[in-house]
Amino acid sequence: DSGLRFHYVAAGERGKPLMLLLHGFPEFWYSWRHQLREFKSEYRVVALDLRGYGETDAPSHKENYKLDCLITDIKDILESLGYNKCVLIGHDWGGMIAWLVAICYPEMVTKLIVVNFPHPSVFTEYILRHPSQLIKSGYYFFFQMPWFPEFMFTVNDFKVLKSLFTSQATGIGRKGCRLTTEDIEAYLYVFSQPGALTGPINHYRSIFSCLPLQHHEVIMPTLLLWGERDAFMEVEMAEITRIYVKNHFRLTILSEASHWLQQDQPDIVNKLIWTFLKEETTRKRE
Repeated sequence: DSGLRFHYVAAGERGKPLMLLLHGFPEFWYSWRHQLREFKSEYRVVALDLRGYGETDAPSHKENYKLDCLITDIKDILESLGYNKCVLIGHDWGGMIAWLVAICYPEMVTKLIVVNFPHPSVFTEYILRHPSQLIKSGYYFFFQMPWFPEFMFTVNDFKVLKSLFTSQATGIGRKGCRLTTEDIEAYLYVFSQPGALTGPINHYRSIFSCLPLQHHEVIMPTLLLWGERDAFMEVEMAEITRIYVKNHFRLTILSEASHWLQQDQPDIVNKLIWTFLKEETTRKRE
C-alpha cells in the first residue's frame, strides 16, 4: 500500500511455509546468507532489504520511517508474497520490528524468533534505569542529527562500518565465523552507494514515534537468541523479556558470540532454530 518497491532474496520452493527474515543495522539481506541456505529445504525463506536499505526504495523524509510504517510494510509484504502467516525472524533493529509485528498482528506469526534484541517495552524501561545501557545506545541519540552521522560512516573509506564488524570490541567473535574479504566488500558496496546511509539512519530518527507501546503481550511461541559478548545490548534484558511472552518461551545465551550472532555462530544458531521449529509447543512457558 505504501507504493514502495521492496527487494528481497528468496530460497526454497514457492508454496512451502514462509520464513521471513528481517535484518538489523547496518546490514541488508546478506546478513541472513547462512539461514537462506539452511532452511530452504523445508521453507520458502525470504530475506528482505528493509525500507530505505540496499535495493529497496528509500523515501527521503524521516516521517516515512516511523515504526508504524515499518510494521505495515511487513504485513503488506506477507500478503504480496501470497501468504497470511509466517515464521518471523528478526535481528537487532529487525528484531524490534519483528516484536512489534508479533504484538500488532499476532495472527500472522506462527512462531517468533528474535536475535539480540529484547522486547521493546523491556528496552525502553531498562534504558531509563540503567545508564550503562543508555551509553551503549548513545548512537540512537547521535543519529538524531541531520547529515553528520552519514558523513561519519563514510570517513576514511568507511572505517566505522568496517570496524563494527571486525574490531575486537564490537566485531564478530574471536571464536566465530570471521567475515571474509568478499563479505566486507558486499557491505561496503551497498552502503557506499549515493545516499545509501540516510534511509537506514532515518529508522533511528523516527524511533520515538510509537514507543511506549499500548499493547505488550506476545502470544505465539518465541525463541530469543543472544550473543553474550554483544557490545550494544546488555544481556540482562534478555531474561526480563520472558515476562511479556504468554506462551512457550525459550532463551539461549551463547557465551562466546557477538552482536552479529547469526553470522558469527551460524551452525549453532541454525541448530537452535531447527530445534525450536520442530518441537511441539503445547507446553506453556519454560
